[in-house]
Amino acid sequence: MFVFHPLSDDTRHRLIAGGLDPDAVAALVRLAIAEDLAGGIDVTSTATVPADQRSVGEFGARKPGVVAGLALAAAVVDTVCGPASSDFDYLVADGACVEGGTAVARVEAPTRLLLTAERTALNLVCHVSGVATITRRWADALEGTGAVVRDTRKTLPGLRALQKYGVRCGGGRNHRMALSDAALVKDNHVLAAGGVAEAFAAVRGLAATIPVEIEVDSLDGLREAIEAGADVVLLDNFVPEQMVQAVAIRDELRRGVILEASGGLTLETARRVGETGVDYIAVGELTHSVTVFDIGLDLRAVV
Repeated sequence: MFVFHPLSDDTRHRLIAGGLDPDAVAALVRLAIAEDLAGGIDVTSTATVPADQRSVGEFGARKPGVVAGLALAAAVVDTVCGPASSDFDYLVADGACVEGGTAVARVEAPTRLLLTAERTALNLVCHVSGVATITRRWADALEGTGAVVRDTRKTLPGLRALQKYGVRCGGGRNHRMALSDAALVKDNHVLAAGGVAEAFAAVRGLAATIPVEIEVDSLDGLREAIEAGADVVLLDNFVPEQMVQAVAIRDELRRGVILEASGGLTLETARRVGETGVDYIAVGELTHSVTVFDIGLDLRAVV
């Protein structure tokens, strides 16, 4: 029977500082390790590695990018190897831009267990770093425009908190974390409620204090949403010229309304969109189709 160990105090504190729930992370790690072992043992490591051997391993970036989620790798090492039997050193901070060949963390632990932990640790840190890396590209493209890139709810089930953490590490902002902490009134809601004003009033009647965002696909819809009382208006598939007009209408009717662009956006057009005066750019690709950032774990010494 494989023994799962608790997270170290340091790992828990680092996760909390990043806005992550250490108990939820621990549960995710246990699920991933259990999936990897499938009720058995790590046959390869058990067969090839002496039981009492310890090693020093180094997590290293294999290409340029943004590192995020190192505490997740530490959580895997804690869970598999045990905090008393392992030592995890952070060599860079989450959010750091690194070049290929940069060592980002070092670990000393029992070799067998470290190799059992390797893939799960890399799966998590490479994925979250991939989110941070693509987010940083968008943030850099928007730098100086006043617009900020935001994520969406297009996240992998069970990984939303980790992916949204990666967005923060990359310089982006989080949209709502769940259906309960903000309202986004879309066309189906408007149809069901009988109109934009009716949908807004219905949301306010149920939840008086949460932000209400209304999606529109025309300038007339924008006016209607602002007049209904929207806190945020999502400009769906507007071209930049329409966004400029939308900003002017917002400034005329109610300057405090936040405008968010969404749909059909690319890195190549990001700066042009940011320069229209919108406040946010919503980008689903930050989380729904991210490419992992290549980080590897190499043993450096047997101790």
